[in-house]
Amino acid sequence: MRFVVVGAGAIGGAVGGRLFQQGYDVTLVARGEHGRALQSGLTLESPTETVTLPIPAVSDPGQLPWDERATDTVVLLAVKGQHTDHALSQLAAAPPDTPVVCMQNGVENERRVLRHFANTFAMCVMCPASQLQPGVVQVHSTPVSGMLDLGRYPSGLDDRAQEIADVIATTAFQSIARPDIMRWKHRKLLMNLANAVEALCGPEGRFSPLAKAAQREGADVLSAADIDVATPEEDRERRADFLRLDRTSSGEWQGGSSWQSLARGAGSIEAEFLNGEIVLLGNQLGVPTPVNALLQRVAVRAAAEGAPPGLWTVAELSRLAGVPHGE
Repeated sequence: MRFVVVGAGAIGGAVGGRLFQQGYDVTLVARGEHGRALQSGLTLESPTETVTLPIPAVSDPGQLPWDERATDTVVLLAVKGQHTDHALSQLAAAPPDTPVVCMQNGVENERRVLRHFANTFAMCVMCPASQLQPGVVQVHSTPVSGMLDLGRYPSGLDDRAQEIADVIATTAFQSIARPDIMRWKHRKLLMNLANAVEALCGPEGRFSPLAKAAQREGADVLSAADIDVATPEEDRERRADFLRLDRTSSGEWQGGSSWQSLARGAGSIEAEFLNGEIVLLGNQLGVPTPVNALLQRVAVRAAAEGAPPGLWTVAELSRLAGVPHGE
């Protein structure tokens, strides 16, 4: 089995690096300064080691020999949701039966990928990882790097899903093949509604009353849409105490994917596919979502303007959203 990791940032680089360490055939795909740095190898940091891995890296998956090895190639799609369409255009050379695993936050990417690839898989990623320096990926949990459960989209299991899960489970990651993977991705979506608050206000925003208000809105919308969601109890049982954060040689974990987008000055952020997903469903169902609508607008504008993370205080953003800060 060959793995092509499209979007070798924090999550893609971490998973690709761990697979490579176990002897699997891996190719990383990344653009820009980070992609150029990967030409000299991926530096993978964990709390227990720092290694530089000579993983082949390209800037465009169209450069790869798809026809020769299509039957045993798996695409791990790890770009942010706002970059999925571009990634799919780059994957036009891949045969339509190529398995594509969406290792992304949100629940929209799978629908877009399924338009192009019949063998689309959803993955629920629980992995504290960072990519803040070109060519360097930090995995902050040890001994388990993270949990990567997956299943067919929109539901079900097959031999390929189980095979991918079994391969991932040979690394420092855990992986369970699930027939109801979208229940778990919708639970992760609710958690990710706090990402914009963390990015805009800093780490203190993640568990603030404002973040909880966004998550309550999200839960109300998913309930109104009759979408099945894994319960908080199921999520806690799955996570248990496997994720144990510690510093790597470059430092401690500072924030999640949206925080990192602002920290890198990426120019875009995935709020449209997190808070925006709730706003979309709310508008379709006539359920008000003012908190998520505000967070989406402010986060998208902050990214476009190159604002750093933590520019707002929780109190300021809460007042704008009409959420009592001391709630």
